[in-house]
Amino acid sequence: MVAKKMVKALFGLAMSAVLLAGCGGQQSADVIKLGANLEMTGGNATFGGSASNGAKLAIKQVNEKGGVLGKKLDLVVADNKSEAAEAANAMQKLITQDKVVAVIAPIASSSVIAGAQVNADNQVLAISPTASNPKVTVDPATGKVRDFLFRAAFIDPFQGSVMANFATKSLKGKTAALYIDNSSDYAKGLGQFFKETFEKNGGKIVAEEAYLAKDTDFKATLTKIKAANPDVLFVPGYYQEVGMIIKQARELGLMMPVLGGDGWDSAKLPEIAGADALNNTFFANHYSPDDNSPAIKDFVEAYKKEYGQVPDAFAALSYDATMMVIEAIKRANSTDPVAIKDALAKTKDYQAVSGLITLNETHDAVKSAVIIEMKDGKQTFKEKINP
Repeated sequence: MVAKKMVKALFGLAMSAVLLAGCGGQQSADVIKLGANLEMTGGNATFGGSASNGAKLAIKQVNEKGGVLGKKLDLVVADNKSEAAEAANAMQKLITQDKVVAVIAPIASSSVIAGAQVNADNQVLAISPTASNPKVTVDPATGKVRDFLFRAAFIDPFQGSVMANFATKSLKGKTAALYIDNSSDYAKGLGQFFKETFEKNGGKIVAEEAYLAKDTDFKATLTKIKAANPDVLFVPGYYQEVGMIIKQARELGLMMPVLGGDGWDSAKLPEIAGADALNNTFFANHYSPDDNSPAIKDFVEAYKKEYGQVPDAFAALSYDATMMVIEAIKRANSTDPVAIKDALAKTKDYQAVSGLITLNETHDAVKSAVIIEMKDGKQTFKEKINP
């Protein structure tokens, strides 16, 4: 009988432990877990790799200085495979199984949106380094701010207008063609805002064409665009397809300036397009490693020491997003996910690597943008645009 009672008691203790482990946001006594829901494989894998490195560097530096609230930070990375459905699953795993108190959200806007309900249901924030579609932080169905979603990036209306202004004012373009990834909320948003600003500036859109992610042959559509003879071509997609589009465009004799957004930022772009084909191309980005600001110099030096390469914007913004969460934990003086969310929402004039960041009422970063010009396969700093 005694033995049976002991077995029952031990079973009861074990079940209690399991139940406690199922509570959201539970942390061990000496560790604070942060999650990262990133594109580690699939079409946007270079983005996820850079973002993971940036987040890890931030956590390493903070841990070397003693951590936060007397605890060390631990990063749990989940691979969303560059797919929206997988991003929702990864968010669920990080929050309910790994028990993280906050998440570095996916790079792609559609993937952040796919996991939005998971964040809301579990009341754990996610902050995307780069997702720039307005629907990431504001639900278009209700018009209300998504309480648990944030971003460290400027949004598409700003990025699209920056490139349209650059096209009309710096490049003196009077006509433009749009070639949009119709499977991407990010690309469609950028295309919309570029078009609005370009036409507002007196320009004319002479062609609007679409492709889908993972397409490889663009020549038939590019031939139609060539017939429209635009002054500039705007291709706001991701580097994999953009590289092939630019390569095939140049092969067909389309030599006009080609413009895009931050989805171009990958070391793979010159490999896919070819260095020569990328001459006379420009894209909006969040930072340039060639910028002389002290924050950027220190970050680039630390990143190169850690990983042996120059950090791209995805690394810089993921570093910024991670540091913003860490600062929110400090201000909240708590590991409670809701308290961290409330503190993050109050971020103002935070000196990040990518510039001075203030989160506005819709949880979007108000900050500057830079124009990058590709020269012989290398990124060069062109100009900075303030909000």
